[in-house]
Amino acid sequence: MLRTCDGVVTDWHGQTVADCTVLDDWGLAVLTDTARRDLLEIFDDRHGHRSTIITSQLPIEHWHNAIGDPTLADAILDRLVHNAHQLILTGESMRKRKNSLTKHKDQE
Repeated sequence: MLRTCDGVVTDWHGQTVADCTVLDDWGLAVLTDTARRDLLEIFDDRHGHRSTIITSQLPIEHWHNAIGDPTLADAILDRLVHNAHQLILTGESMRKRKNSLTKHKDQE
């Protein structure tokens, strides 16, 4: 599923015309061949024209392996990483922090 910032959900084969597309939890599983080719097509259409936001717990240096096919991985990452702004967050997960704050509050 592809969800855009304006709330529109499109399939991989639909024309992606949203100004901003968010790919959340990138790299949780190795992509299938069909997914790799679809993703390349989407990023190729968006490259230099529209924004894409990707969130991932997987460090960027491991994305090549998560894509699976070396040739397609090079093509996909070429369109993503070279003009990207990276925000690397450190520290505890916000889910863990929120959970510990909730537990602490409930114990009072």
